Amino acid sequence: MKKIILLTGSSGMVGRNIINHNFSQNYKILSPTSSDLNLLNYKDIEDYIAFNKPELVIHAAGIVGGIEANINYPVKFLVNNMQIGLNILMASKTQKVKKFINFSSSCMYPKNAKNPLSEDLILKGELEPTNEGYALAKLTSTRLCEYITREDSSFSYKTVIPCNLYGKYDDFNYDSSHMIPGVIRKIHDAKNKNLEFVNIWGDGLARREFMYAADIADFIYYAVENFNKMPQNINVGLGLDYTIIEYYKIIADVIGYKGKFNHDMSKPTGMKRKLIDDKRLNEFGWSYQTSLELGIKKTYDYFLNEVKK
Repeated sequence: MKKIILLTGSSGMVGRNIINHNFSQNYKILSPTSSDLNLLNYKDIEDYIAFNKPELVIHAAGIVGGIEANINYPVKFLVNNMQIGLNILMASKTQKVKKFINFSSSCMYPKNAKNPLSEDLILKGELEPTNEGYALAKLTSTRLCEYITREDSSFSYKTVIPCNLYGKYDDFNYDSSHMIPGVIRKIHDAKNKNLEFVNIWGDGLARREFMYAADIADFIYYAVENFNKMPQNINVGLGLDYTIIEYYKIIADVIGYKGKFNHDMSKPTGMKRKLIDDKRLNEFGWSYQTSLELGIKKTYDYFLNEVKK
């Protein structure tokens, strides 16, 4: 009999990559949409879990967005994400779901922390203000997983801390996208309009680590199969990063844009660097498979064939 897994966030980029992974056929995955299950309603969640009896919950739901969205809507990013996290965790605990994989974010690391960012740096300093609300919500869920496991060792609630993600099923809207899909759209439009320049926020020297989303799905199935040896908190990423300028240049090469880049110094750039420490990840026995160039190409193909058609 197949193991029953409840996956939240099934309509998001991470959730859809998990569902469409080859290994998904080995499990019975419950993937309710927001219309099927309101994660802001605790009773709805508890009733759903009581009825379906999942053996494991993978919590990948949340309100996400880039710097601009986080700056403009901090209340939503804090309150909704915190409420969703508390609801799914406590409902799972109440219904005695013994295993839980919680998706967090590397944005919960202190803004001035020394890179690479190791898991023991959580709550060791001030957060980056541009996405502080989202980070606070993720910190709360991460700590609650630790508390639940500490209070009762029959529960094993663990947290995955991925680096920035991009890929198939990403959000390419200007108002809500993360950096890579936003830049893909910006440079695609610039090429089509024969624009001479594309603007980069800030000096472009900030460094970021982005992993192709199909790889995080691959990690999740590895984690499910090796759950007992998985650490309480674990970074998942490449262990290497690139400057914002380098991302723009690689995306421009893939798209075939020949224009130049301007720097808008009035715009925020966020943390100067955010590179995860992959020591625990390597010890756990997993590593990524998709290079940045290949991931960008696959993502642009998806944009052309599924988003723009």
